[in-house]
Amino acid sequence: MKGLTYRSQKKAIIFLFLLTPVLLLLAFTYYPAVNLFYYSFTSWDGGLSRKLWIGLDNYKQIFRDPSIYKVFYNNFIYLIVGLVQVAIALYFAVVLDAKLKGKNFFKVSLFLPYIVNSIAIGYMFNYMFDNQYGAINVFLRNAGLHGMTVNWLGDPKVVNYVLAFMALWKYMGFMMVIFIGALQSIPKEIYEAAAIDGANRIQTFKSITLPSIRKVFEMMMFLNLNGAIAAYEFSFAIYPQGSPLGISDTFVTKTLNTAFKFQNFGLASAMGIVLMLMTAVLVLAQNKILFRGGD
Repeated sequence: MKGLTYRSQKKAIIFLFLLTPVLLLLAFTYYPAVNLFYYSFTSWDGGLSRKLWIGLDNYKQIFRDPSIYKVFYNNFIYLIVGLVQVAIALYFAVVLDAKLKGKNFFKVSLFLPYIVNSIAIGYMFNYMFDNQYGAINVFLRNAGLHGMTVNWLGDPKVVNYVLAFMALWKYMGFMMVIFIGALQSIPKEIYEAAAIDGANRIQTFKSITLPSIRKVFEMMMFLNLNGAIAAYEFSFAIYPQGSPLGISDTFVTKTLNTAFKFQNFGLASAMGIVLMLMTAVLVLAQNKILFRGGD
């Protein structure tokens, strides 16, 4: 670079620094995405056989087969529990942002589940919710409350709430930490001025806190929606071979089973495209309805 000017050297260095991440992005994000779109129009079985072009047949099958889209009810349960998760995270953030003795201990305790592996969490809760030997049912039997015992991981009416609770336990601390960071960015002088004007805590929270952390709250709602639609990890952790009769299947686990269990990568690719489009549409709708398009 001796013959180059300072401006040219600067541009060359920036280009070289950007080259590697851009190539990685193209290789591991955009190229697979383009291939996924192409495979969704084929009947590829995942092997070396020729990929037969079948047009929109995979997409037609998705919306004609009730077993594919009925799993969205399970995803909806994750969404509802996720809203509770956001509310709890915001509550703890507000409490721990105040002057509280030992608040760092509580912050670490609530954040700790986030760094634990999801499979380990699944095994831990499996022992807790096991029908015969789980801690909850054993406690209920020893307390003489046999009628209150539940087959937590085998009852279709209950199992998805249990799995969604696992997700809440793991990710609530992460959301709480993000909220705390947002709360600490609000100037304290604003709260002092509100206190002088006679505003109570509810009025202060409604008029100062929520508007100040609106963007962060929007991000948390996006993460909740995206996590609910793409939920699969705890269902896979509890039922690595697939849940009985698909009682805990989500759209992602259904997609994975379609690809790797039934060797229908073409249909699975179409399901992946549908999931991506659905996520984009729901995020835009959520932003428009809840946040008035971000105005």
